[in-house]
Amino acid sequence: MELAMIGLGKMGGNMTERLLRGGHRVIAYDRNPEAVQGATAAGAVGVTTLEELVQQLSTPRVIWIMVPAGAPVDSTIAALQPMLQAGDILIDGGNSLYKDTQKRAAQLKEHGIAYLDAGTSGGIWGLSEGYCLMVGGEREAVAHVEPIMLTLAPEGGYAHVGPSGAGHFTKMIHNGIEYGMMQAYAEGFEILKSKTEMNLDLHQISALWNHGSVVRSWLLELAEQMFAAEPDLASIKDWVADSGEGRWTVQEAIDQDVPAPVITLSLMRRFESRQDESFANKVVAGLRHQFGGHAVKRES
Repeated sequence: MELAMIGLGKMGGNMTERLLRGGHRVIAYDRNPEAVQGATAAGAVGVTTLEELVQQLSTPRVIWIMVPAGAPVDSTIAALQPMLQAGDILIDGGNSLYKDTQKRAAQLKEHGIAYLDAGTSGGIWGLSEGYCLMVGGEREAVAHVEPIMLTLAPEGGYAHVGPSGAGHFTKMIHNGIEYGMMQAYAEGFEILKSKTEMNLDLHQISALWNHGSVVRSWLLELAEQMFAAEPDLASIKDWVADSGEGRWTVQEAIDQDVPAPVITLSLMRRFESRQDESFANKVVAGLRHQFGGHAVKRES
């Protein structure tokens, strides 16, 4: 099948390569010329402008957008839309907010252009292992691009989950769950590490838990690899970013009156990691000193 890929970063670049291995013809574009050169070397048709990209595609055109959520998606759509025609299909494979996706789909539908949302999970391992694809949008358009999805996904790793926005909504909740899982692992390993008199080997334990344990998972396999490479994680700063999905999941839980304390607290812990100094912790320490005479540590 023929398609274009806009955005050749860690995800888009690897997805392009997996599609090429699957026998698809891929027109590749990125603002970074080196990324385009890399895709061309792998067998893609590299282009330097969106105009050239559209011209290279036969109709109905299929264009996969793999750029950061928000304004970059909107600007890409705005640039493409005047060059497209009814029957063409755009796929947003990034982590867009599902409400934005629904608005974009409605606007493009007025021009006869289908807009699909493909929640994509797999990270940098997707090239070799395949990507889990949660796809939302009109059934007919999804059916047309299914050969692409089947190439990108491992067996059983692709599904049309619902109408427009459903793919990104499902991926949003997926990432919220991921926040909670990672936080639980993090806290468990910190407790293990703090038991210094036992001199516990975190790599050994993570490897052990990956064999028959009820907490085994791919995340734990990654932890095993991480501890094998650097047992004390000395080179990693304790600063954790968030890309938006955790916040959106918590807001959705509030909107739907669904209690989600684990995911919410996991998000708060990420915020806490970015503070060089926590004033809130100073307040707690000071109050404990005030009511109970508990010792406080003073700044030097």
